[in-house]
Amino acid sequence: MFKTLRQKYNASFTQEKYQAFLNEINQAYDHVPPFRVSETPIFISNDLKKQLFEACDEIMDVIVQPDFRERSQGAVLAGQIVPNENEHTTFLQMDFGICDDGKGGLIPQLIEVQGFPSLYFFQDLLANAFQKHFDLPATHSHLFQGLDSAGYMDHLRKVIVGNSNPENVVLLEVEPEQQVTRIDFYGAREHLGVPIKCVTDLKKEGKDVYYINEKGQKIGVEKIMNRVIFDELIKRDDLKREFYFTEEANVEWIGHPHWFFRISKHTLPLIKSKYNPESYFLNELDEFPEDLHNYVLKPLYSFAGSGVIINLNKYDLESIKDPENYILQKKVSYSPVIQTPNMPAKCEIRMLMLWEKGAPRPVIVNNLARLSKGEMIGVKYNKDKDWVGASVGLFERD
Repeated sequence: MFKTLRQKYNASFTQEKYQAFLNEINQAYDHVPPFRVSETPIFISNDLKKQLFEACDEIMDVIVQPDFRERSQGAVLAGQIVPNENEHTTFLQMDFGICDDGKGGLIPQLIEVQGFPSLYFFQDLLANAFQKHFDLPATHSHLFQGLDSAGYMDHLRKVIVGNSNPENVVLLEVEPEQQVTRIDFYGAREHLGVPIKCVTDLKKEGKDVYYINEKGQKIGVEKIMNRVIFDELIKRDDLKREFYFTEEANVEWIGHPHWFFRISKHTLPLIKSKYNPESYFLNELDEFPEDLHNYVLKPLYSFAGSGVIINLNKYDLESIKDPENYILQKKVSYSPVIQTPNMPAKCEIRMLMLWEKGAPRPVIVNNLARLSKGEMIGVKYNKDKDWVGASVGLFERD
């Protein structure tokens, strides 16, 4: 996507630099991430940057509408209402496949939209490690809004911690030490000072929530940065806990659980944009498209691509017992635009946003990229391949 920089990067790449880069990441929080980190960042020109920003704005226009909560109410799980819902989401992400526009250029196509925190801390670590070990030009950055890394962390602190003491703000997960993306939790703890807690660590006295720290002291919880996938938590009846999401509690959610459902695959059919492939609720279709091979079936309630059917036929659709829980989305064709030492890679870019309390709109602050040489983005499609995996976009500065 940025030919001269790509050629220079590939020509100067060495396995020694790559290993030093990985060591930097592994040593940052004394943790080796269990996912593959790619050998390269993505260099993004102003033309593609402009399209990505325009796409984000058009999708935001749907989410910021006053009636969006009403239109998305059907996405919230029945009988699983969590009190104290915020007026809007705190975190917002949009995933775009980088595709051929049919005119010799590129166009981003929306794959997913999420009202849930992503790797906001790891991506800064990753980008800075690339800059350090591969001598990258200052003309490109992973951050937006004129932010540098220090300003970016200050912004995250303002949104997540605010005026609270960091010990009264917990990053909450189910068995956080087992999560694949736990390196991001360690980044939050390092930069913000917030403790990482499992749902089983939280205790209640009336509506007050607290945990016991390493000194045996009771520490009150004022805010919860939620990393729990709520529909997955419901299945974990083996967990012994006192804190239940559906019960009244004197806490502020930094990323309320409802927004995981409201802003999700459930949102895709509401968005009309050249950057959004045709999407339909399966139960609202009077007849199936004749070219089903050009569509993908996605369950509304799943995470990390589970349950997706790529190669469809009408028998697959007719066998669905709960069509109201699925969408049909037109396939997009990722363009193999990242030149590597062997075969080119396809890429997906996730734009990371923050929505401050009371602000009219979210703002784009960071990004995440994933490289693939397989049929889809994801580990199982990229086994035994190089120059694939977790990465970051370095955008040409304005």
